[in-house]
Amino acid sequence: MPLHPEIAKVLAELPAPPEGPLDPVALRAADEAHVAPLHERLPLHVVEDLTARTASGEVPVRIYTPVEADTHGLLVYFHGGAFFLGSLETHDHVARSLAEATGLKVVSVGYRLAPEAAYPAGLDDCYAVVRWAAEEGGDLAWDGTTLAVAGDSSGGTFVAAVVAKAHDDGFHRITHQILYYPSLDLDFDVDRYASLRENAVGHGLETAGLKPFNAFYLDSGADPADPLVSPIKRADLSGLPPALVVTAELDPLRDEGELYGHRLRKAGVQATVSRYAGAGHGFVQHFSWIPDYHRAFTETRDFLGRR
Repeated sequence: MPLHPEIAKVLAELPAPPEGPLDPVALRAADEAHVAPLHERLPLHVVEDLTARTASGEVPVRIYTPVEADTHGLLVYFHGGAFFLGSLETHDHVARSLAEATGLKVVSVGYRLAPEAAYPAGLDDCYAVVRWAAEEGGDLAWDGTTLAVAGDSSGGTFVAAVVAKAHDDGFHRITHQILYYPSLDLDFDVDRYASLRENAVGHGLETAGLKPFNAFYLDSGADPADPLVSPIKRADLSGLPPALVVTAELDPLRDEGELYGHRLRKAGVQATVSRYAGAGHGFVQHFSWIPDYHRAFTETRDFLGRR
């Protein structure tokens, strides 16, 4: 189906991107300028900023407690942004919505970004915070049951890499993985997946922009042939936690996300692949105010068994 009319309207009003090389500092500032003021954000029982002291160093985290309770299940969230954009602030509304919908305590990770932090700094931070959340569960009032990891776009890349690292390290406490339109193959050969050509232009994220937007990460030492960089290249997906893979019909990255879900199922992993019609890349972050797309949060709730 065509792009959702509300999304098409917003995209039509966006200014043309600046010419020349991408400036990460300017792009980050533009992102931060669109963050809603605190009084307009979804209210929760408690939202607090902490520093997680981990094996990767001190990592800023934001903890979202949806309701007062003695204990909570946990969801650790990795924001998107092509590995160089995004922050606890730009994705605050996503974390709030996840906490409200699921009833879980959400731990949002302020991981280090490229190009200032070379690979694998960001991935190490994400994995270390998951381990910290399990090990410091008492302080987080973790009930010892659900420990889910979720992420959008490049955050979804980190989800797939983190569950793989955890499996290989013998850390089996992650119960669920949730990937919203993940970037799972950083090769960017346009003939690798049909969606790279079918959805190349006109839907927000464009195929021609994939290489320059991910260049900060790749140039920092991330090798696209490494399964921790391109998780679709992992040979054996067996033994990983159950997965929800949410894709967008009009996203260039659609097919790699769906292939990951299908390969998980083939490897014996419980996996749900859910394609959202009329949506482009980034709809959970940018267009979840549209009821058709806010459903991603309730679908996450149901996948986690939190109905």
